[in-house]
Amino acid sequence: MPPLPPTPLNPLTPDPNVLHPMPDQPRVVLLRPLITSPLIEADEFSYYDDPDDATAFETRNVLYHYGPEKLVIGKFCALGEGVRFIMNGANHRMDGASTFPFPIMGGPWSEHFDLISGLPGRGDTVIGHDVWFGYRTMVMPGVRIGHGAIIASGSVVVDDVPDYGIVGGNPAKLIRHRYDPKDVARLLELAWWDWPLEHITTHVRTIMSGSVDALEAAAP
Repeated sequence: MPPLPPTPLNPLTPDPNVLHPMPDQPRVVLLRPLITSPLIEADEFSYYDDPDDATAFETRNVLYHYGPEKLVIGKFCALGEGVRFIMNGANHRMDGASTFPFPIMGGPWSEHFDLISGLPGRGDTVIGHDVWFGYRTMVMPGVRIGHGAIIASGSVVVDDVPDYGIVGGNPAKLIRHRYDPKDVARLLELAWWDWPLEHITTHVRTIMSGSVDALEAAAP
């Protein structure tokens, strides 16, 4: 991803409130200025990339979202084309002979709406900071994905993903950890995504390509 352009408001830092951070690339949108649903939260600089219609993210990429569970996306997350979040509204009963949701068809069947409105959910779907989602990944309801994780293209994430873990497959399995446990703990303590934006700007090269030691030395 090329550097984001400076803004007239502060030429020293990019603007997290601009919908299209790359004016000549409408396929890229920052999620925070795009989101209108009270059931979706997206933090600064997390973006979605789609050549078709990136601005339709709320309706095309967050599915069966009737609440009350939320989708929470942290800072600096990169969402590739076709990423989908399946929410708890997709659940069907599985304790009887049929999984068909009869009450939603109306008529006298609607008298039994409690059979689907009372389905247990897995809670909010929570994405940490600095998570990279590959092309057409799918995240199932109630999953929690840790900071710095990588989700391989085409993965179906059904279980929680650890901080700085790389997962892939259907269902997604842990492929490896990006860092050893001690360095993961150091990275979580440094939490570079919470540094002042000006400081991040000064140390972009270290954040992108430096060692944990170098990142620690650059901390404010």
